[in-house]
Amino acid sequence: MYSLKILPAVLALIAMPLAASAQQPASPNEVVDKIVAQEHAEVQLLRQYAPMVETYIQYLRADNEVGSVPHGDKYFLGRADMSKGLELETLGVNHRLFAGLKEFFSMEFVPLGFLQMIYVDRDGLDRNHYRFEYARREFLGEVRCLVFDVVPLPKSGRGRFVGRIWVEDQNYQIVRFNGAYGGPSLVSYYFNFDSWRVNVGKNLWVPAFIYSEEGGVNDKKTRNIGYKPFRAQTRIWGYNLGHPARREEELNKVVVEAPTEITDQSEAANDYSPIQAQRSWDRQAEDNIAERLEQQGLMAPSGEVDKVLGTVVNNLEVTNSLDIQPEIRCRVLMTSTLESFTIGHTIVLSRGLIDVLPDEASLAAILAHEMGHVILGHRLDSQFGFFSTLLVGEKETFRYFDFARTPEEERAANQRASELLKNSPYKTSEGTAQLFLQALKNRSKQIPNLISPNLGDKVPTNWTLASAEFSAKPNEKSPASVIAALPLGGRIKIDPWDDQLRMLKSKPVGTIAESEKMPFQITHFLFYLTRQSDNSLPEASGPVATKLPNDTKP
Repeated sequence: MYSLKILPAVLALIAMPLAASAQQPASPNEVVDKIVAQEHAEVQLLRQYAPMVETYIQYLRADNEVGSVPHGDKYFLGRADMSKGLELETLGVNHRLFAGLKEFFSMEFVPLGFLQMIYVDRDGLDRNHYRFEYARREFLGEVRCLVFDVVPLPKSGRGRFVGRIWVEDQNYQIVRFNGAYGGPSLVSYYFNFDSWRVNVGKNLWVPAFIYSEEGGVNDKKTRNIGYKPFRAQTRIWGYNLGHPARREEELNKVVVEAPTEITDQSEAANDYSPIQAQRSWDRQAEDNIAERLEQQGLMAPSGEVDKVLGTVVNNLEVTNSLDIQPEIRCRVLMTSTLESFTIGHTIVLSRGLIDVLPDEASLAAILAHEMGHVILGHRLDSQFGFFSTLLVGEKETFRYFDFARTPEEERAANQRASELLKNSPYKTSEGTAQLFLQALKNRSKQIPNLISPNLGDKVPTNWTLASAEFSAKPNEKSPASVIAALPLGGRIKIDPWDDQLRMLKSKPVGTIAESEKMPFQITHFLFYLTRQSDNSLPEASGPVATKLPNDTKP
């Protein structure tokens, strides 16, 4: 955000206008006190974690046809250290992405300012500085919440939170807050945001997503003070990565299940031929890299989304009569940047790329391109089979690991992919894949950071699919019924605790207007909140909840 100063937030509350009843004797002041106590406990609880933090920002400009389109972007990826408050460690190449990001009046984005939005007030949510006004009850997904309007008291200091909070009604923990830290000034500018927490264990809610926005493309006021309207999203994940409790839990699960004594000898012919040994060594190199990236929170654990990708790969193999050994596996990079690459016979697509792909045919085109590298034998450096080669500091990950291919290898993979698609069940739908590539090419100058890969290759936008039924020329409109690309967050949701990825299961939205298509854009994200029922998940300690007063509003 612009010159955001991380001030010691000191918030306060007063009694909310709720009527108590004989059946629920808790007074309004007691309810407020419990909210305050739970938020203080949340701040202390988060000190033990060091999650990954990704912030992506898009500037906006007016567009006569769709309202607004991206016009420049910025990207940050790092790890948070909350043990002593709020600190961020930038990973790899991202130092240059925010450096020098200055606008008029020496305004600039501060990545740490976005992370501050995980707290209503980090140090002092109490009734000495804030007024809480009860608004209503509301369900966020399956979680029933109390909604409060929060306003700082006079002379309570600058940078106080002003807005609305949602408090789940069992333990009075804040699960969402929407507003801003004070207002604009000549020194700093605090902008609007919507911050969400999700339940990852009994009484344990952790920050997961923040949407930020300021200014409108047609707002003369924002243009007059010298900065561009923008939207931003901050995603937080990897709370359980490397956590001592996780390692102890895994160790406790190490048991011997065999009912009889284990023998170390076998009469079967299990020796490896030289080819098998080489394949096994290459596979070990793949596994070593995947394990390292997963430990760092950069690669998602194997799960549901991998199986979806694997199904498409299998369709391409079967219809092309291929028997690829070792078998191709698919994994997902956790980041929003649009990129794909191969690690030996492991195909990796970024979460952001999967998010914006409009259909299965477009996904098949990307996977076919990476399969081309595998079929053509574009191998991985076998040195990664040695564990010692992976002992590199986290900050050097993006400099050390580089899975990009040469231009010659990329062209060869494109040609092989076109052959795969021509014989596949996706050949009649290649037109939408071509439109996706064309839309990305047309938009690439406006979103340079989104299309800049961290580990692999850019999406091959110059690739022409030979059998595409239609192809949009530059500046030519696509058919009205076709969605060339989805907004960010259109496919996948993240579990911030264990990094598991799942496909979104949203209801059909009916006819989509041209202004609602928003390819590659940041949009607001609404969570369908649920409570974890798995007793194996962690339990947060905190104040004991009491019964709520009755809701007296209609």
